[in-house]
Amino acid sequence: MIMRMLGAARLNVDTYEEVEKDSSATKQALIVVVLVSIAAGVGGLLAGDEVDVLRGLGFGIVRGVVSWAVWALVAMFIGTKLLKTEETEANWGQVARCTGFAQTPGLLNVLVFLSGFITIVVFVWQVVAMVIAVRQSLDYTSSIRALIVILIALIPVAIVNAIIFSVLNL
Repeated sequence: MIMRMLGAARLNVDTYEEVEKDSSATKQALIVVVLVSIAAGVGGLLAGDEVDVLRGLGFGIVRGVVSWAVWALVAMFIGTKLLKTEETEANWGQVARCTGFAQTPGLLNVLVFLSGFITIVVFVWQVVAMVIAVRQSLDYTSSIRALIVILIALIPVAIVNAIIFSVLNL
């Protein structure tokens, strides 16, 4: 799993292809999402966010996992139905595994207390990783098409996050 995380962080296309094909890697992708959520929570606490630690970490993990699952579902739907190419063939697991591992650079969010610049670098790195993940999992040849899928999928994910915030009273 560590080698896959490093490959994903290095934006290695072969790593994303490997993860896409390995159905047993779905649990690993989930672990990556949880670890990234914890790293972001710890980074926020170290940066001085005034939140209840357990509630904040719990919320972060729930939000991270739900957002990942919804994003993968919406991206799969958009990519296989609305923006399908002749080569496109994917299921939720393939997209989820790739996009889960694409979150690996988010582990560095544990360091946001050092500089806000880290947040920007991590965000850009994750977007690039997500483009590669979506491109590979949907068998696209175009990174622009993958970026469009990501941008469209952002809308329902934002709605789900708003619902989670309101339900949890945050």
